Amino acid sequence: MQGLADFLKGIGAARFGAMIAVTAALVGFFAFVIMRVTTPQMTTLFTDLSVEDSSGIIKDLERQGIQFELRNEGTIIMVPKDKVTRLRMKLAEGGLPKGGGVGYEVFDKSDALGTTSFVQNINHLRALEGELARTIRAIDRIQAARVHLVLPERPLFSREAPEPSASIVVRVRGALEATQIRAIRHLVASAVNGLKPQRVSIVDEAGQLLADGAQTDPEQAVGDERRTAFEKRMRKQVEDIVSSVVGSGRARVQLSADFDFNKITQTSDKFDPEGRVLRSSQTREEQSMTADNNGQVTVNNELPGNQQNSGATAKDQSKKSEETNNYEISRTTKTEVTEAGRVNRISVAVLVDGIYSKNDKGELAYQDRTKEQLDRISTLVRSAIGFDQKRGDQVEVVNLRFADAPSTAPIAEPSGLLGMLQFTKDDVMYFVELGVMMLLGLVVLFLVIRPLVKRILASDEVAAAISGVLTGPAASEEAPSQALLPSGAASAIDVATVQGQVHAQSVHRVGELAERNPNETVAIIRQWLTEPAK
Repeated sequence: MQGLADFLKGIGAARFGAMIAVTAALVGFFAFVIMRVTTPQMTTLFTDLSVEDSSGIIKDLERQGIQFELRNEGTIIMVPKDKVTRLRMKLAEGGLPKGGGVGYEVFDKSDALGTTSFVQNINHLRALEGELARTIRAIDRIQAARVHLVLPERPLFSREAPEPSASIVVRVRGALEATQIRAIRHLVASAVNGLKPQRVSIVDEAGQLLADGAQTDPEQAVGDERRTAFEKRMRKQVEDIVSSVVGSGRARVQLSADFDFNKITQTSDKFDPEGRVLRSSQTREEQSMTADNNGQVTVNNELPGNQQNSGATAKDQSKKSEETNNYEISRTTKTEVTEAGRVNRISVAVLVDGIYSKNDKGELAYQDRTKEQLDRISTLVRSAIGFDQKRGDQVEVVNLRFADAPSTAPIAEPSGLLGMLQFTKDDVMYFVELGVMMLLGLVVLFLVIRPLVKRILASDEVAAAISGVLTGPAASEEAPSQALLPSGAASAIDVATVQGQVHAQSVHRVGELAERNPNETVAIIRQWLTEPAK
């Protein structure tokens, strides 16, 4: 302990404070680096959480003792990357996140024996609304959704039941497309018994009415959707077949289709006179006989069995034959129904770039395509769209030079070790962070710690040299100048930097030695006086 105390006293207060500062800086810096490197990489567990779901998930994470971070006012929860999958399965087992609404899990812990029918109906309505809201949130661009269903009961003594209706409020990122709005309406209508898509209203968070339930809206939207889908499909087919010839990105295709959405029903009857068939036949024959009695009416003539004199009476005979035939003429009835959505005409415009080749100077030279090549491309386009000249289809293929020339630099693909490792963005950022930490460590080591340590060591060597000079009483005139710097110390000490400090410490030390040892001081001075001058 006495030696330690003497060592600390010999160091001095300034050097001792500098050593403590350097030690504290080193410990703090390396502790920060170690903590930063050993901290697990955090990744997203869930996003767009409600306050209730976020609170439930945090309680579960605290119970498990898992480190987490909250961002965006608690709507985003970050956890260690190596635990994300297990935590999601664990939380899903506990029914988290619930999605800000109640689903069919409301019936999991209910007492069916003590529950009235009214409560059961309310719970069923809540569960249905919650499940529909969760399904709607699964659609792209929708952050949150809330569904309100109106399921009226049929009144007593009423023949007609009121139709159900639904209203949906959504919070979206950007804007919803028309197809997505129709998909939401049909989704809700299919999930609720008796609900029609026209009875579903959709409103966004800004109060804008996205679907008002107009009767003509679905039919018109379906027609536009069919035309758009047809044009998109045909345009893609033409672009694929043309790009395979002229190159990717060297062709532009515009296609327009004229549709007829009128529905036509036509009925026609055709009669064939040659194809007759006997349907029924009726034959009738009549025969009558009359006698001439000169107009006398007697009782004898009217009695039955009257014997008349045949020789004296003249007779009239008549015979009639009638035949009726009914024929059935063959008849053909034809009913044609032409559905809406017929293609009346297709117009296609194709713009292709020319041919680029390198000249003698290594520069790209442009060359127009020949008429034969354009005709072949036009033939391919006609085959792709099902060209019909009677329908009035048009196909135009034009060769013009594009404003931007094709890039000749090949795209470098990862190969070798980088191609095998397949680093992700998170891995690259992690390595960059480690590199920055190592660079900061080297900067602190060479620019801060090394100069401080060098200065401390230089102060110790200067003090030792001064003490050696003063303690040698028999040293010659050259000895003090040689003792100021021991052998090998000149290369380690910057004389220009510490020269002033050396002189100040030497004078102070000589004064202290003279006061403590006056006899030795007088003897040294006498020796210097008696020496001959040179």
